[in-house]
Amino acid sequence: MTRQDPSTLPTRPDPGQNPGTTTEPGPARAGRLRVPAPLCLVGLFLVVYLIAVCTPFGQRAENALFNENGANPAWIYDWSGAAYQSSALPPLEHTAMPTLLVGTAVVAAIALVRRCWWQGCAAIGVVVVTLGSKELARMILPRPDLVDAHASLTETSFPSGHAAVPAALALAATLVASPRIRPYVTAAGMLWLAVTAGAVLATYHHRPSDVLGSTLLACACYSLATRLLPTADAPGATQHPRALSAVALTLSAAGALLAGARDDSVTQSLIFAAAAFLCAVLFWFTTARGPARRTRPGH
Repeated sequence: MTRQDPSTLPTRPDPGQNPGTTTEPGPARAGRLRVPAPLCLVGLFLVVYLIAVCTPFGQRAENALFNENGANPAWIYDWSGAAYQSSALPPLEHTAMPTLLVGTAVVAAIALVRRCWWQGCAAIGVVVVTLGSKELARMILPRPDLVDAHASLTETSFPSGHAAVPAALALAATLVASPRIRPYVTAAGMLWLAVTAGAVLATYHHRPSDVLGSTLLACACYSLATRLLPTADAPGATQHPRALSAVALTLSAAGALLAGARDDSVTQSLIFAAAAFLCAVLFWFTTARGPARRTRPGH
């Protein structure tokens, strides 16, 4: 009779183990630690900054997107607030602060009406920390002039405050929204962020790295808030209906393309639209992914 290697034999379940449960992973599998989403997003934020701002290649690439025509050829110029006596779409130009204050008040009111105290505190925290970290990043992250750029291109603009407002407010709204309407709030937030990001790019107020940096900051704050919430109050992953997901992504792409379009350059228009749409995709994936939670063995 031949002897079999014990490692190849099937293991028997523990008599005291409940049916349907699995045994604890071995040391090799337990050693694979997943990087937390907030840390990953902050890492991406730093990567964007280092590549786009701290390298000659990144600075040349983004500076090449600006020409002497200014903001006038942008399709959204008449609605950007840059034109004389024009109405600015929130949160562009002078509407940024009123939009932030009104949006924060609306989020707080919804939390009070629904009596979701933890979610309300987390939502307000997302807004405050996003805007606060944006201001802090502006102060401590320099923009060295590595390519002898024109004086108008050396001003620190990373990350974008105009893009941070819709990103933070829309993510805060998803925290206090009821599960039934949360997917629609997410879709509206994606469109708002895509249009705002495309507008500030097409009107030469910001660079692509600026809007991506703000979106990553807001998404990191949202991910951290969902991890810190009690298990019963955490929103979890937003279940996007298939039809709604397709519609939301299509509308965001169309909004980014229209807001980022210019008459004088197809290349610039496509780059601006792609950056704005990427902001919307980051927003969508952040809300679609529920917070990872550590559980005790056997639970």
